[in-house]
Amino acid sequence: MNQNLQQSYAGSDILVVRHRVLRNTYWLLALSMIPTVLGAWLGVQFNFSLFAGSPLIGFMLFMAVAVGFFYAIEKTKNSALGVAFLLGFTFFMGLMLSRLISHTLHFSNGAALIMMAFGGTASIMAVMATVATVSKRDFSGMGKWLFAGLLVILLAGLANIFLQIPALYLTVSVIAIAIFSAYILYDVQQVINGGEANYISATLKIYLDVYNIFSNLLALLGIFGGSRD
Repeated sequence: MNQNLQQSYAGSDILVVRHRVLRNTYWLLALSMIPTVLGAWLGVQFNFSLFAGSPLIGFMLFMAVAVGFFYAIEKTKNSALGVAFLLGFTFFMGLMLSRLISHTLHFSNGAALIMMAFGGTASIMAVMATVATVSKRDFSGMGKWLFAGLLVILLAGLANIFLQIPALYLTVSVIAIAIFSAYILYDVQQVINGGEANYISATLKIYLDVYNIFSNLLALLGIFGGSRD
């Protein structure tokens, strides 16, 4: 009897910890939008672009900075410094987003397109997070397939920097939205099931999912819905 009670209390404590991690993840994810918006705004104001010169050099610089942030976040994820590094990374990603934002704002309906992309991204996030929370299905098996798809779109996107094929760009954007939408499902359930116990690491993963959905959705909206009138 006592053993059953102890197991019940232990199970309850585990659920409490997982819900706390998920709650902190959502709060930090919301907070991370502030430096992202600030970075994007400053980038638009100062016409920031790593790719203004050589696309290859720009890509290498981006990867170097991103990997540096990933390393710093991983090393400090159990302290408040990890939050600071994460917010610094989201500011940098905001700067990287500014080129697309600036391009979109040149359309007469640019502000509306940005709001549509934001609304679409928020809707995808809400749906996928809800499915991950209420579904009894285990989505952990998706991980290896999602990672393989991620590698494909990264290689295709890198190649298209030089090839500049519009059809390939559209294809990569559509597939990226699908893959990162599925990644939200996967990453949120990882927290719920205890596969990810650190809210800073969880926030980084889900932030990257949301960021990539938004940027690709905005690019597609600009192509198909942008107006010069």
